[in-house]
Amino acid sequence: MRQRILAATLLGFLSGGLLGATGELAAQVPPKTQQALTAALDREIRIFLENEVTAHVADIKSLDPPPDRVVGALTTGEFSWGTFMRTLGDYSAFASTNTIAGRDVRPMIGKMATIELSRGGKTWAQLYAAMALRSYGRDLDHNALWQSLSPEDQANYRSLLDPGRFYDAKTHKLIHLPENYFGVAARIAAIDYDLGLNKDRASLDDLLNRAAAQFTSGALFADDALPTGRYDRYSNEYARAIYDAAQLAGREDLVKAVSPSLKQQMKLWWDLLSVDGYGYAWGRSLGAISYMDTMEIVGFLSVHAEFRPVPLEQLAPAYSAAWTWLRNDFNKDTHLLSIFGFGMGDYGYITREREWQQTTTFLAKVMAAHTMFMQGMERAGIKQFSLRPTFGDLARFEYFADGPNRKFGVWLVRQRGVHFTLPFVTGTKAATSDYEPMPHGFPGLAVPVEKIYPCFVPFLELEDGRTIAAVDGADEIRPAADGMSVTAVWKHWVVAGAKAGEWTDEGLVSEVTWSIQENTIERVESLTSSKPLRVRRLWLAIPSRYTRLETRNTGGHRIDRLSSGNKTLDVQVKQSDWPVQISAFATGDDPLGRSDRGPVPLHLILESKNITLSPGAPQKWELPLSAHP
Repeated sequence: MRQRILAATLLGFLSGGLLGATGELAAQVPPKTQQALTAALDREIRIFLENEVTAHVADIKSLDPPPDRVVGALTTGEFSWGTFMRTLGDYSAFASTNTIAGRDVRPMIGKMATIELSRGGKTWAQLYAAMALRSYGRDLDHNALWQSLSPEDQANYRSLLDPGRFYDAKTHKLIHLPENYFGVAARIAAIDYDLGLNKDRASLDDLLNRAAAQFTSGALFADDALPTGRYDRYSNEYARAIYDAAQLAGREDLVKAVSPSLKQQMKLWWDLLSVDGYGYAWGRSLGAISYMDTMEIVGFLSVHAEFRPVPLEQLAPAYSAAWTWLRNDFNKDTHLLSIFGFGMGDYGYITREREWQQTTTFLAKVMAAHTMFMQGMERAGIKQFSLRPTFGDLARFEYFADGPNRKFGVWLVRQRGVHFTLPFVTGTKAATSDYEPMPHGFPGLAVPVEKIYPCFVPFLELEDGRTIAAVDGADEIRPAADGMSVTAVWKHWVVAGAKAGEWTDEGLVSEVTWSIQENTIERVESLTSSKPLRVRRLWLAIPSRYTRLETRNTGGHRIDRLSSGNKTLDVQVKQSDWPVQISAFATGDDPLGRSDRGPVPLHLILESKNITLSPGAPQKWELPLSAHP
């Protein structure tokens, strides 16, 4: 085999948060106890929120016209002013004040509603505006925000809160939006009715019924792009949204219908969770968003004990760990999250114009989560908790959909310090990197965000120029009874980069078995064609967070070792029925080097050219990866 090394040593880059708390939280707890004081965490979060919300309000000199930037970040992206409306409303309730940075924020919120309306604000802007209004009370006759508005401003506010801006009540369809936006529409409608802004109960119930349809039909997990199988973090968020809307609207039938989903989804979330508080490792997690999810989910579970996968004493360390990562990611000098830091990848909709919006979303979500978290902790009398989350070993498969056609699910493993999740799901486009069946979270591995790229999954270029991949769910999934391996079969492939949910039959079958033994995961694939087939090129990438590469021969076998410090990842082509060339790719500041939580500086590339597959003659290759802490 020929080796082309493009880079052997790269500068390392430390990203992510610390596992232990710092500042007041740690100062009051001797390190050897590994315990955190609930009161200290509460003070730390409250001081942080006071400082940061004040800094953002103080930088807004006037809203007529609205500034293009606040704290140096653009305010012109989607949801920007609606999000800050929620932040101000939440903080007014959180701190029991209408005054921030010496200013009455109520007229500011009213003005922001007019700004969002004039800019065509919808979805999250509308929900956050509704939440801001409700934070001042359910009775509009005594709602301090509503009563501070002029009749014209009230009319603008009411118009902004119409879910018809993105939901067509006649067709029962969202207007060019994914399924999870039904949860947004349901919450807006429920708040509107609760506040008396809409008195049409029939229209509310109609929308709630449509929004809850996946759950009332028996699904435990929500497909965000029916029927293509896009199962990701939005499934959990969607279920919580429907539950909250149903509770607010007094729809006990829907509360009952969605409860089994929440029970199962919370168990899955706990099994997905990493020690630093990170949840869903695949899909549109986007680093900071997944840590915010953890805080929100623990907040939700703090007041809904019936859905807890573990006691609150075990949830609290996860909440603290997620907060620690977010606080360390936050730049106290710019007053912004480090969304666009070196090596940080973002989905295309997260633009520079939404940097401020993402940061103020973080502030609002922390406030809401922390209010519920403290309620639960005080009710349970928990004065202190462990700084580090603890988990038991597991090896199991969770089906998202196990119907007669395409199957979707995730393989979860936590064994002897190795923790990863291997999903069979569909992304925003066919063969999207962070939705591919690779062991997300396996030590040393990471994938670039939202790229059409073969991450531990081979892409096959055919003679007609198309590139196909065995991804996006599978035709068959066969988990082992002990959970230590899973086999998937693809008879229907996707064209890389094509529309999600479109499959092609090339007369080619891929059967792949992944198995875990101690610190080694092995991928064994066989390709069987029903007709003569020539593959121009087969290539597979192993993207790594590690920064060094060395190649050695041990017992006649080549091993490529990726490493950083004393952590290593050994890659081996144990056996292959076709020749494999191995090279390395140093990403630098290339988009392929940006993951959800920091750089992916070095990729190992496995490549074969001009493979001929004969009818009924399987060809196989075996790829073990071994992690060493």
